[in-house]
Amino acid sequence: MTLLLRKPWIWSYVATVAVFVVTVLFTGGASAGGLGEAALTFAAFSVLVGLGQMFVITLGPGNVDLSVPATMTLAGTLSLKYMDGAVGVVPAGLAIALVVGVAVGAGNYGLIKLLRIPPIIATLSTSFVVQSTAIWSNRGLRVKPPESMASFTTSSTLGVPNVAILALLLSVVAWILLEKSVYGRWIAAIGQSRFAARMAGIPVDGTRLVTYVLSAVLASLCGFLFACFSGGAALNMGAEYLLTSIAVVVIGGSAVAGGNSNVPGIWGASLFLFLVVSMLNTYGFGAGVRMILTGLIIIAVILVASGRYRFGR
Repeated sequence: MTLLLRKPWIWSYVATVAVFVVTVLFTGGASAGGLGEAALTFAAFSVLVGLGQMFVITLGPGNVDLSVPATMTLAGTLSLKYMDGAVGVVPAGLAIALVVGVAVGAGNYGLIKLLRIPPIIATLSTSFVVQSTAIWSNRGLRVKPPESMASFTTSSTLGVPNVAILALLLSVVAWILLEKSVYGRWIAAIGQSRFAARMAGIPVDGTRLVTYVLSAVLASLCGFLFACFSGGAALNMGAEYLLTSIAVVVIGGSAVAGGNSNVPGIWGASLFLFLVVSMLNTYGFGAGVRMILTGLIIIAVILVASGRYRFGR
């Protein structure tokens, strides 16, 4: 039990269970099933962007991808516009979304490497270009997704939402990459000391390029699925995922300074954030109060987790 408490991600799950219980008790237990399914569904989208952001943050101080919302919007817009509701072109639509991710990720690192500007500035600059492209291509039209994709993203298998199953599978792949592959050791080493990693013969530039591309690809996949889930690609569909993608990494126990990542914590943090908003909605708080209380609760969880972790060590 003591060993478990030393894990920084455990506190996100403790907070998740606490918020879930409080919300269910307030409703007399009537909403338990629906709340659990909704939490898994919306947490899955946060997990997808959170995984990509986690890889980038693991690269070390200053590394962050602020182009996530714009990438989601452009990928969802172009893929749905191409499919135009037709069923047979779903693979091509998905391919378009993933190509958008590859292009954005490569563009992000191109700015970082060639112009030698901080990642936060590079990815923010890219986001303006990408979002403007999405606005130009959308032109106010809301194209419906193919019925098969709309059904897939809103349905469940054995009581578990399909998008949650997909996010779980990708989480397993992410865990294998981080814990069992050479690539995972490379990004951890770069996060701990880029200079030492370069001296050790690690291909620092190539690894960072792949990492930024991976983040953008996961964001584009999330945009594709979210557009199908919500019935169309809206120009503000990715707005809430900018801070969310970073928050789930921090709350989930990954080191903000880089060099240490935590896949299980991404799920706990994503579920926690959704349930906090649901709990505050249940208690009838207004939007402004919800934002303030959400921020305070997040700070409290981070402080408890970091304090417990230091104490355990």
